[in-house]
Amino acid sequence: MINRRNFLKSTGALGLSALFLSEAHATFFNAANHPLGVQLFTLFNTIDEDVEGSLRKVAGIGYTEIESAFSKQPGYYGMTPKQFAALCHKVGLSWKSHHVLGAPFKLPKGAVMPKGADGKALDISALKNLKDNMQELVDQVAEGKVPYLVCANIPTGTLDEVKSSIDILNKTGAACKKVGIQFCYHNHDMEFNKIDDKTPYYMLLDETDSNLVKMELDVAWATKARVNIPKLFAKYPGRFPLLHMKDISGDSNLGPVGSGVVDFKSILAHTDTAGVKHYFVEHDMPKDAYASLKQSYKALRDLGL
Repeated sequence: MINRRNFLKSTGALGLSALFLSEAHATFFNAANHPLGVQLFTLFNTIDEDVEGSLRKVAGIGYTEIESAFSKQPGYYGMTPKQFAALCHKVGLSWKSHHVLGAPFKLPKGAVMPKGADGKALDISALKNLKDNMQELVDQVAEGKVPYLVCANIPTGTLDEVKSSIDILNKTGAACKKVGIQFCYHNHDMEFNKIDDKTPYYMLLDETDSNLVKMELDVAWATKARVNIPKLFAKYPGRFPLLHMKDISGDSNLGPVGSGVVDFKSILAHTDTAGVKHYFVEHDMPKDAYASLKQSYKALRDLGL
């Protein structure tokens, strides 16, 4: 199975309102529950075929918020930020967050790229990144009135890379603050690999401004890295406004909530300490994205979220 970590790794980078009530939406949605969102990378293989129809299906399950990412089309699923924001509003979804790359990367020898909307190999290396295009990316998110900008990944393989990345994150956080956006960093498991007895993820937390740079914790990758998530929340209270909700089993088998070993009950019991405001379900390009999203939605509601 392809997941975003392996997908980006294979291309040289680890990582990238109104309520629409259809009959299906009404079946799932309970206004007393916390709003749930979807990271649209879940739909990477299909969303560009029918962007509006895809968003309506997401809303029909019961989700009310979305987090965007790169797609096979230029811009924001083939649209400007304002156009995409208008479409989200039209179908009853609130656009809360957007993912961008932290730095450029080189295509490794032998890497095979997926095809884009035009049938040609997708050039991931052409994507804008914070190191080279920070202000442009911040301005675009501000144009769409998106409250969160998230760095999907950034180099942390050496201490020099970590130091450089910390500088990029702090500068981006400051630029975001000027336009009323909260900047966050999204983890995989790589950030927990120690370098000379230092853990990059904790370096990112300790050496970035806690007001300018918050975290979007991916609970599946953190679990794979054997992180005690409640203890992490306790050590850095209020630092985690966003969570990625997906499960993991075996080595790196990602799946819908409830299908693996992530202790969601324990995590949800400590979200007040963490300062969580938004939950985005993500399953990296599953075979049947909507079946996965329905399973995760039900599992989270059954957990009382």
